[in-house]
Amino acid sequence: MTDTPTFGRYAEIPVEQMTAEQQAGYRFLVDGPRGRLPGPYRVWVHNPALVHAVAPLGNHFTPGQSALSEREREITVLVTCGKWGSAYPTNSHERRGKEVGLPPAVVEAIVAGRPAALTDEREGVVYDVALALANGRLIPQDLYDRAVKALGHEGITDMIVLMGYYTCVSLTMNFYAVPVSGGGTPRH
Repeated sequence: MTDTPTFGRYAEIPVEQMTAEQQAGYRFLVDGPRGRLPGPYRVWVHNPALVHAVAPLGNHFTPGQSALSEREREITVLVTCGKWGSAYPTNSHERRGKEVGLPPAVVEAIVAGRPAALTDEREGVVYDVALALANGRLIPQDLYDRAVKALGHEGITDMIVLMGYYTCVSLTMNFYAVPVSGGGTPRH
């Protein structure tokens, strides 16, 4: 295994140097629905049991699989990654948010931690709930009522679990100091 960082401070394992279990985890990802080894999975493949556990959760949040629209998903992810100050996924999802039609001013406001002006009721509720949860706030009854009415419990639970998933992504990227580019950085 190389000691030269290839993904932030993390030195990725060449496939031919992976254990049989790591290779199976790698194949599970690249031959499965993802078809690649994205972002944190480049690190998580080191732990093949984790890869097999977390990949189905990640797949649940691909387009058309959860109760959230793509725009709602991106709002949730941007709030979460912004909370943790994680450059790599924030940059990726800033681009994705604009691709799915979020106004650039809204995306930039969310990333900067400024109030975002969302005109769609569901999107506004997603933003308000995600922001409150990301900032460790209790959900007041009026916001709870609006969220249940707008998203239903399926949408709310999808949003909450998505925040947990992207907290894992963000913390992984932060620990390994993965820059926006994803490239290697010197270890100190």
